[in-house]
Amino acid sequence: MKCLVGVIAVLSLVACSEPPPTDNPDSSAGASPATAAPSGNWRTLFDGSGLSAFRINGDANWQIDSDVVGADTGSGMLVTNEVFDDFELEVEFWVDVPANSGIFLRCPDPAEVTDTTCYEVNIFDTRPDQTYRTGGIVNIASPAVELHAGGRWNRYEITALGERLQVVLNGEPVVDVEDGRFSSGHIGLQYGAGIVKFRNVRIRTL
Repeated sequence: MKCLVGVIAVLSLVACSEPPPTDNPDSSAGASPATAAPSGNWRTLFDGSGLSAFRINGDANWQIDSDVVGADTGSGMLVTNEVFDDFELEVEFWVDVPANSGIFLRCPDPAEVTDTTCYEVNIFDTRPDQTYRTGGIVNIASPAVELHAGGRWNRYEITALGERLQVVLNGEPVVDVEDGRFSSGHIGLQYGAGIVKFRNVRIRTL
């Protein structure tokens, strides 16, 4: 009788030590799939702490207020010290209605930043020739959608990959074009007229 009691006790301990049953025999089911790592990490070019990533061209009266850099007189550019080839660029900007500004890409010479020596993603709602207004790339592509930037914060998402240039403005794809004119260079933020402000400027190489 004592032996039988001992066997029952041992079997009870074994049963208690087994893991509880599960409705799904595959323990990995339902797990989130692995996310592919980006080809490059996002880097901040301007977050309000200073302009160390840029050289200043011209006499625009750039001033930093909190997390924003802006100008309202003069004329000029903030030009990156670094050169970039293929990248994704994100820029938030605020302009008044008559403002003239732009984002210049792949500028070989940081001292000569123009719409003929670089790609200019335009910010100019009231441009006399509306062909390359806000959202377009000057001399290259008109915007697919006419969007007005004046009087509010806006966001550009710009991708330069090889000869392909893509521009998204406030979530709307406005340019998708191929052009082999420029393959590498500096990036410029322009002040031309009106009130122009930039914030949250960041880039990821591809």
